[in-house]
Amino acid sequence: MRQEKGNHIHVSCAIIEHGGLVLAARRGLLMRLPLKWEFPGGKIGPEEDPRTCLLREVQEELDMVVTIHTALPPVSHRYPFFGVTLHPYICTAGSNQFTLTEHAEAAWLQPEELSVLDWAEADVPVLQAYLSWLENQRI
Repeated sequence: MRQEKGNHIHVSCAIIEHGGLVLAARRGLLMRLPLKWEFPGGKIGPEEDPRTCLLREVQEELDMVVTIHTALPPVSHRYPFFGVTLHPYICTAGSNQFTLTEHAEAAWLQPEELSVLDWAEADVPVLQAYLSWLENQRI
């Protein structure tokens, strides 16, 4: 349903939880925003629902199946060379196993460890929203 407009893209991203840990992925050296950390996901295709995109992208990038639980508010960010709107979803994985097909590396981390990573700028407000959501779950 969402399409690229000029140089603005819509991306679904997965905050994947398993056993109290969260999966963070590091972009490859030859990708845009090289070596920055992000939540895995990808471009929403023409006539594609953000949730369907997310399930497809996680399968393609990580060879992993996830269950989507909660949508967080979309976040828009403008980089010098393109704009992006992230559509984040909190998901669970049935296993901590994954196979990287695009990223340089990925790691399962405690939620409180996530903030020390060098995140892509667009992912920073997603991380903050997730940590706030987590805090509200504990109340």
